[in-house]
Amino acid sequence: MKKKAIGIIGGMGPLATADLFEKIILHTAASCDQDHLRVFIDSNTSIPDRTAAILSGGADPAPELAASARGLARQGAELLLMPCNTAHCFYDAVQAAVSVPVLHMIRLTARALERRGVETAGLLATDGTVQTGIYQRCFAGTGIRLLTPDPAGQRAVMDMIYQGVKAGRRDYDASDARAAMEDLLRRGAETLILGCTELPLAAELYRLRFPLTDPTLELALEAVRQAGGETV
Repeated sequence: MKKKAIGIIGGMGPLATADLFEKIILHTAASCDQDHLRVFIDSNTSIPDRTAAILSGGADPAPELAASARGLARQGAELLLMPCNTAHCFYDAVQAAVSVPVLHMIRLTARALERRGVETAGLLATDGTVQTGIYQRCFAGTGIRLLTPDPAGQRAVMDMIYQGVKAGRRDYDASDARAAMEDLLRRGAETLILGCTELPLAAELYRLRFPLTDPTLELALEAVRQAGGETV
């Protein structure tokens, strides 16, 4: 089977882009360089903030997202990925811009939890992702109940994303976000969905040792499979 080249619509943020690329590499069965998949990356940091666009009338990110998609397809990418949960609110515009498939990270996550038999999950995400209800729509029909943090917990999650990871602070105090995660588990969550691509990085940086589900990993695994590689 001819392997397909992968394209990453990145820059949202750069560390999240690097995290997806690393996960593709680490989860590809390969004994030499040539066994790995070809990956094109556009770390387009000019893409406007997705949460600001959704909640406060900020610049529309769809044109830049679509431009990155078209550019990657022109380079030879046959399968596109967006390592940003909130950007999936603009998924239809991105898919309409290209003839190659764009994998949908949130739908992949819903299917993964359904296969695992999860009944209740906590959602950690940006205000934009939470308020649009995109996770709830993608999880509809799975039977999985989604819990979200209370207002104080949601503010703590947002602060960790923007003032912690996006600000590049390794010394960030994540105690408030940790409390929000513990509260979701007390309320019945069996796993916590890291529904912002900065959050897997936060989990490592700030040692958030909880039962976690990583949509970036689900996206990487499916990308490897659809590109014709074998996963490990």
